[in-house]
Amino acid sequence: MGQVVQWLLRIAGGMVGIVLLLGLGVYYLASRSLPDYDKTLITPGVLAPVEIVRDNANVPHILGATDQDAFFALGYAHAQDRLWQMMMMRRTAQGRLSELFGRRTLPVDSLIRRFDFYTLARSSVDAQDPRTQAALKAYANGVNTRIDEINQNALGRGAPEFFLFPSAIAPWQPADSLAIQKLMALQLSGHLEEEVLRARTSLLVPDQTRLADILPDAPGSGVAALPEYAALVPGAPRFAATTRLPDHPLSPFPRRALAGASNAWAAAPHRSASGGTLLANDPHLGLSAPGIWYLARMELSSGGVIGASIPGIPAILTGRSARLGWGLTSAYVDDQDLFIEKLNPDNPEEYRTPDGFKPFETRKSIVNIADEAPVTLTLRWTENGPVLPGSHYSLNTITPEGHVAALGWTALSPRDTSMSAAIALMYAQDVNEGLAAAEAYISPAQNLTLADRDTVALKVVGAVPRRNAAHQSKGRMPSLGWVPENRWDGRMPYASNPAFVAPVGGIVGNTNNKTVERPFPNHVSFHWGDSQRIQRWSRLMQGRQVHTRDSFIEAQLDTVSFTARALLPLIGADLWFTGEAAPDGTPQRLRQRALTLLADWNGEMNEHMPEPLIYAAWLRALQDRLIRDELGPLAEEYTHVEPLFIERVYRDVDGAAIWCDVIQSAPRETCTDMARLALDDALVWISERYGTQLDSLRWGDAHQATHDHQVLGEVPVLKYFVNIRQSTSGGDNTLQRGRTSGTGPDPFQNVHAAGYRGVYDFADPDSSVFIAATGQSGHFLSRYYDDMAQLWRRGEYVPMSLDPDLARAAAVGVTRLVPPQ
Repeated sequence: MGQVVQWLLRIAGGMVGIVLLLGLGVYYLASRSLPDYDKTLITPGVLAPVEIVRDNANVPHILGATDQDAFFALGYAHAQDRLWQMMMMRRTAQGRLSELFGRRTLPVDSLIRRFDFYTLARSSVDAQDPRTQAALKAYANGVNTRIDEINQNALGRGAPEFFLFPSAIAPWQPADSLAIQKLMALQLSGHLEEEVLRARTSLLVPDQTRLADILPDAPGSGVAALPEYAALVPGAPRFAATTRLPDHPLSPFPRRALAGASNAWAAAPHRSASGGTLLANDPHLGLSAPGIWYLARMELSSGGVIGASIPGIPAILTGRSARLGWGLTSAYVDDQDLFIEKLNPDNPEEYRTPDGFKPFETRKSIVNIADEAPVTLTLRWTENGPVLPGSHYSLNTITPEGHVAALGWTALSPRDTSMSAAIALMYAQDVNEGLAAAEAYISPAQNLTLADRDTVALKVVGAVPRRNAAHQSKGRMPSLGWVPENRWDGRMPYASNPAFVAPVGGIVGNTNNKTVERPFPNHVSFHWGDSQRIQRWSRLMQGRQVHTRDSFIEAQLDTVSFTARALLPLIGADLWFTGEAAPDGTPQRLRQRALTLLADWNGEMNEHMPEPLIYAAWLRALQDRLIRDELGPLAEEYTHVEPLFIERVYRDVDGAAIWCDVIQSAPRETCTDMARLALDDALVWISERYGTQLDSLRWGDAHQATHDHQVLGEVPVLKYFVNIRQSTSGGDNTLQRGRTSGTGPDPFQNVHAAGYRGVYDFADPDSSVFIAATGQSGHFLSRYYDDMAQLWRRGEYVPMSLDPDLARAAAVGVTRLVPPQ
């Protein structure tokens, strides 16, 4: 018996030893790809010596003699820290994920191939101005120099992920950067889904007044009534099953409620305590680890620029120089239209045009799949745009038999000069030059906020389609592609894009709110991204005669929900402090306690408080009860609470209180009944998930920021090393926006937020600050993988200085790129 025990112990010890050796081997191989920031590299890619000085936050300060060398060094720095991320974004834009990940990503590749991003990117290279073409080439050379260095010196293939998904790394090309820019346009565009949802809802709720309840217009002048979708496109199926977008962490297709958001505002000198202009910007995108943003500083012939870049793109997209600051927010320009194209009954390879039937433009495209036979796609284009399969965007639910859906979209330009605009903006010296630089910008449409030393401005930049005044659906729902009035006629002139330059009030800003009210077809959009945050922002801006850098930071980090303050008194009007006393342990007692907590709450969505969770769960349950009987399974598509809908119902605007009555039940339910029932629903859900002790609830437990690794984040054990999870404040409608997932078992997870925050003070530019959500490195063994995460969560920043001496003072390394002698 003793010998058996000894042998078992030996075997167990041997297995432990083997596991340890394997672990050490994996760690060694993975750590080989950690970049060395303190070195000298001889490379023919530079014309003169260049220094990449990494400050104590690992922000590279690129100091060189020529602009070409600066762009080369930026490419090299991006590849040092984010090579895997860059390769995945390139693969996504090319529709080549399935070569690594198999059939699961085939729907992603299939849809991306329909958009033909990479072909459009290649054709757009020659459309760039000479300065941008030179920047793209130099940047690509910098990336490729790092790839060559990795291969020659066996530096762990450049990132640990490449060991798990081995494949040759193709050299970087200028078109790759343009393709990634188109990928960003996709992530920021949601009008396609909005059109589909409006059409589907119209089929179930044909009353235009009720349709305006559930899909309300932003406050302002009314919109002329639209025809029912069933009348616009006869034969559309009313009850077809929903088809989901590709479900994969690498999928670039955002759900409707996550299609892009941001904040930006600026103050003129007479509204600034220091006498200089101020600018704040925090663009919102889906959270991931590493984050999408990469902080960098470049020294150009026009001076230094510093701010946030996206690995793969050779530009500081939001940031400042010594004289000019710029920030971006999603403009929600209606730059997408769906066209229902009629097939020729005698030849399905033709579609109807105003001049009769015409053949589709077609091309075969082969998608290679790991460990499987390749799949051949037939790509089809009409005069209006690419044909999309009914299996995506629920297009099968609104497309009649014998028809297909095609997409018109400004991002599908084969001569997209948006990169030239981004590069030119870095060279601009004042607001006027910044506005002129942005004229070349095409997509995604943005609100560009500018501040020089004397002036502030906001301008909508990007292509705005020119539509006919007789358009059947005004671009709000899919329309017939062969009707001439529905087709685009080029783009509106840049001068007609809304602009606010040197306003009398001295402050400009945008929270994705409605910026202008114009009659169709000169409108910008019918669908906007915010009607709530703007209310809180206006109050904070007007609450002070003058502002400071710190007051701008305070506004950026504000977590008070105007929505909660506005809606709770409406929905709880007949519930506060009413009812008989109830014993402990009963639903009535729990409801009374919840109402008492909410009655004393100021609407602050603080992570440590219970009230935000009770409020959020109540509103979510209430909207579901209001719409479920009318919409049935389509209610699942309304993943987030629409505050304007709740307000219309509880104020009974145009008879909207009718939503409170359950159609299928005999009694006539009141809105008070629905509020009470929804609160009970919410408390049952909270009790099952978090317990019945309401006072001990924490909003942050439900509202965790999910910075997940897009590939390794689902791997057992490894996910605990690569994912970054944080308790966070804020919510869907606060200035410190933490957009919730809206679906699944954790509907309040924070999945979409400000991955970058910057505040620029031109009275003392080097006192400006910025922060990214995770860290500079994409290598999970690096100390810089998540070193900014806790700073970001706590609302802290790092210095944003162009002073090279400050960067050198606490540098973590200096990389010298030297040409051969």
